[in-house]
Amino acid sequence: MNRATGIESGSFEKDDDIALARDLKRRYDDVRAEVAKVIHGQESVVELVLLTVLVGGNSLIVGVPGLAKTLLIHTLAQVLDLSFSRIQFTPDLMPSDITGTDLVQEDPETGRRELVFLPGPVFANIVLADEINRTPPKTQSALLEAMQEHRVTIQGKTYDLEEPFFVFATQNPIELEGTYPLPEAQLDRFMFEIVMNYLPAGDELDVVRATTATQDFDLQHTMSGEQIRAYQALVRRVPVAEPVLQYALDLVRKSRPGEEAAAAFIDNWVSYGASVRAAQYLILGGKARALTKGRYHVNYEDIQALANSVLRHRILRNFRAESEHIGPDRVVADLLAAVPTPSSGL
Repeated sequence: MNRATGIESGSFEKDDDIALARDLKRRYDDVRAEVAKVIHGQESVVELVLLTVLVGGNSLIVGVPGLAKTLLIHTLAQVLDLSFSRIQFTPDLMPSDITGTDLVQEDPETGRRELVFLPGPVFANIVLADEINRTPPKTQSALLEAMQEHRVTIQGKTYDLEEPFFVFATQNPIELEGTYPLPEAQLDRFMFEIVMNYLPAGDELDVVRATTATQDFDLQHTMSGEQIRAYQALVRRVPVAEPVLQYALDLVRKSRPGEEAAAAFIDNWVSYGASVRAAQYLILGGKARALTKGRYHVNYEDIQALANSVLRHRILRNFRAESEHIGPDRVVADLLAAVPTPSSGL
């Protein structure tokens, strides 16, 4: 560790890693420019989606209908030249409709019958789970192994999914009748909860103007699957100073009621705080964000910028918070204010 800066030294100091980091920054900017040809505004949403890709995680996108959630992920798959699959979650969807199933087929020459695996829509690089809360937990859980292990098991046989692999799930926050809320254990597997809001008036006018005229998008493939895997490995080599690690962990630990030095509002409003996955994703997301900003180390601002998206779906509010209309973003904002930022200059 460099005693002057508090930054861990490591393999990232190699010239090859520096060159790869510069290539990542350039291609990241190119991807954003290509996506912007189709998706107007929503810069922060696009950033979080791309950070998910660079880390190798999965994210949940929450927004009312008509905000181009599906279009965004489909456009991203085109720009990244990755295979794309959309699964419309409905109450009658079965796990096999996601993972695939074994079918009995007869060999026309021998007449012999055998089981042949028919892959489901999860066998794609980017899977969009549209309105994931509209299907029962049994079917929702069919995605768990795929998200965590990048494989599925059918009839005791395991099939690996092609890398890179990502799941982006969507939810509609206003139409909750007949839905099945995601269990906390499944929510915790999503790196970010990305909230997609209405656009400012100027951007919305651009959307209406563009989508009601002739559209002919010439999208360039600016990043390949092989490059994405190289960038994901690079992200994990980005050095992090010990005070930044400790700051991220402090935010997570102090989100838990009953924790030592936790603020009073946490005990008043929170039933359960964030898990250790939150700290892991704060650091991994911070590493990826640093590289997209042209930096080779993580600072406190990276952690703070990602805190809402990482923590909002991992903090379970109690009845008092619900009755007082205290939202998760308010809890995270107060948490950021209550946990002091170290004064090391990072």
